[in-house]
Amino acid sequence: MRFMPQTESDVAAMLETIGAKHLDDLIAHVPANLRASATIKLERGRSEADVVREISALAARNTGASGFVSFLGAGYYRHYVPAAVRAVIARAEFATSYTPYQAEASQGTTQAIFEFQTLITQLTAMEVANASMYDGASAAAEAVLMARRLMPKRPVVALSRALWPEYRATIRTYLSALDGLDIVEVPFDDATGATDLSALDRIANDRLLCMVTGYPNALGIIEPLGAIAQMTHRAGGLAISATAEGIALGLLRAPGELGVDIAVGEGQSFGLPLQFGGPGVGFMAARLTHLRQMPGRLVGQTRDRDGRRAFCLTLNTREQHIRRERATSNICTNHSLCALAATVYLSLMGRAGLRELAERNVELAHQAAAVLEAAGIRRRFSGPFFNEFTLKLANPSAALEAAQRRQILAGVALGNDYSELSDALLVSVTEMNRGDEFSRLAAAIAEVR
Repeated sequence: MRFMPQTESDVAAMLETIGAKHLDDLIAHVPANLRASATIKLERGRSEADVVREISALAARNTGASGFVSFLGAGYYRHYVPAAVRAVIARAEFATSYTPYQAEASQGTTQAIFEFQTLITQLTAMEVANASMYDGASAAAEAVLMARRLMPKRPVVALSRALWPEYRATIRTYLSALDGLDIVEVPFDDATGATDLSALDRIANDRLLCMVTGYPNALGIIEPLGAIAQMTHRAGGLAISATAEGIALGLLRAPGELGVDIAVGEGQSFGLPLQFGGPGVGFMAARLTHLRQMPGRLVGQTRDRDGRRAFCLTLNTREQHIRRERATSNICTNHSLCALAATVYLSLMGRAGLRELAERNVELAHQAAAVLEAAGIRRRFSGPFFNEFTLKLANPSAALEAAQRRQILAGVALGNDYSELSDALLVSVTEMNRGDEFSRLAAAIAEVR
């Protein structure tokens, strides 16, 4: 951590603001015996280098995440971030960027956003994308609100039960202040793990506003998105896809090619490291006919009076720019720095590189599943998967504990979010994993199987 000095008066002012008398009050909830043993005794007057050495030695006694083999996923994924991404986003003109209100003074920022939009349309095979959203979950919620603006008389919002729990929860939160909407969860098939098409067919009528489907879904399964879109369209509704693992779009058929009307997702896999759960960057792409109801803002390309290529804010349907009652959203900004990281990453990878990386993820994940199956540990669902799959275990929590004792983060137990999946462990494999790690995972799980 960088050195940030505070004077005694600074500390006193901060304590007064939060209503505390002493710094010790901030950790009063920690048991006294732990506070006493945690005291770091440093003599006054020691050099900075000397203090850094001692503190570093103390920190090294902790086991960091880098010391574990990781199979964690469930919406945020561990991928390699090229050094060029960090180098570009660290430049001061980008790191301190804000809303480019004055286009003539913000050409670098607006061009970066324009390139992000272009890449997202190419990735999703859609016609238009906005300047980015907060994250995948809020993008999914905004997509449902967008669908409601397009068809305000339809009351049923269908969510696949296999959509990420955080996405479903965020959508419910966004819609909780609106009247006249009925949220229906469409169950997943217990055998394949994909959305139950017969259940969707039963509610696909003239009341259906939209159907939101994970692609891949929260169980790791690649949904039959084309069939879901067709059923939704036959009922006159809008098909919305939500992709948490963006790398998958380097290999899977694009949502736009499968008939999706609004494609949203999380771009964390595109050059953003795992850092305490965020920040991420949501993306949204749609058909050109729906452009006027897209939330956030959109950067367009034009020519200045001298005929030179120029960029400007083309669409601003935010509360900050137009009357609140006419705004499509109260989203205040876009995650421009995170969107820039995604732009640099996708530009570096290119179409062929992204496909190669996606293929590598699929190859490793299926290799891991084969090693586990050979050890008698089978998948919970039979549907096709990308780089994440679900195991069937008698006691997932015990398996996680056994793996942790071996310095392995084995995955995510799904029972907390799905009461019907108390026997399921979600395992994620990316290019950051190595083949020898799969046998270690199998041995750890077999210990309690």
